[in-house]
Amino acid sequence: MNAFTLLPFIVLIAAMFLMTRSAKKKQQQAANMRNEMQSGSGVRTIGGMYATVKEVNEDTVLLDAGPGVELLFAKNAIGAVLTDDEYNRIVHGIEHDLKSDADIVPDDASSLTETDESDSPAAAASDDKAVDLGKKDADEDGTDTAEAAETKADDEPKKTDGDSDAK
Repeated sequence: MNAFTLLPFIVLIAAMFLMTRSAKKKQQQAANMRNEMQSGSGVRTIGGMYATVKEVNEDTVLLDAGPGVELLFAKNAIGAVLTDDEYNRIVHGIEHDLKSDADIVPDDASSLTETDESDSPAAAASDDKAVDLGKKDADEDGTDTAEAAETKADDEPKKTDGDSDAK
């Protein structure tokens, strides 16, 4: 046999070795994560349910999924152990503020201008009530919009399911 015919087999064996090594490493990390689980930790199951660990046994975990709801899961069914901040953000919608309030970006640009003049046109415009930009021609003419839409619909030919504009 030639060395060139053995090369694809060697590459294939090396690739399989690397893939199995990577898979074993991930399995070991998952097992360590499940073994470090403690009572009170927030977890996500492999089914996507979020709960709090109530009790950890050798092969099972008792989860508190809500008031009066306790569920028994196999340890292998725990997909991730979450940090307290991440669990509160996902389950309760509580954001933990790591930054000061000064870093918050305002919703409008009014605080970005440094002028205190109330005589400026922008200040005068902000005191006015909202301007309605809707069409009022139909109301001024005395025609009802429902009647106008009905006459427009009557002018157009009716289409059935099989009709199309393509020719």
